[in-house]
Amino acid sequence: MTKDSQIAPASSGKKARVLLALLPLLAFAGFAAIAAKMLYEQDVNGLDVSAIPSALINTKAPSLALPPLEGSGLPGLTDAVIKDKVTLVNVFASWCVPCRQEHPMLKEISKDERLNVVGINYKDKSDNALRFLGELGNPYDAIGIDPNGKAAIDWGVYGIPETYLVGKDGTIVYKKVGPIDAATYERDLIPAIERAIAGD
Repeated sequence: MTKDSQIAPASSGKKARVLLALLPLLAFAGFAAIAAKMLYEQDVNGLDVSAIPSALINTKAPSLALPPLEGSGLPGLTDAVIKDKVTLVNVFASWCVPCRQEHPMLKEISKDERLNVVGINYKDKSDNALRFLGELGNPYDAIGIDPNGKAAIDWGVYGIPETYLVGKDGTIVYKKVGPIDAATYERDLIPAIERAIAGD
């Protein structure tokens, strides 16, 4: 065996170790570049990074058969409740801090009589949900409870609050992840509602 053949394996082993050591750094750099691009798009181009694309957009809304929130005096959330109506489906819970932040906006939105505003109460205790609505007011025409989160999975929920706009034909036309604020409402939701009402 020559001296060169003894050195080569050790040299290639060292290169492999260096590459392995660099992998986490390269992965971090990739994530940082993606985050920087999102921040740039948000700051410069006004991109709403919370408007996560959904595979359900322009598809039929998942079937609904959720029991009512006992004590709310409202019906549960079923297909019949949203049929032939432009409907805003809001996924909320009493334990969700951003849900509390967006609630005044939902109350404003619910004043639009052309719109059917309904709620999916996600992994919540009924007593807590009733207290939440008693304290902040109730913007919903119907509330269905989803104690184990199955309906939320069907709807592709990432994290609450989430809101979906469903057209008269039962097609999901808009999705918002995170709380709706005045800017989102004016810029994104109002045009989507107008299009859905016009049947576009």
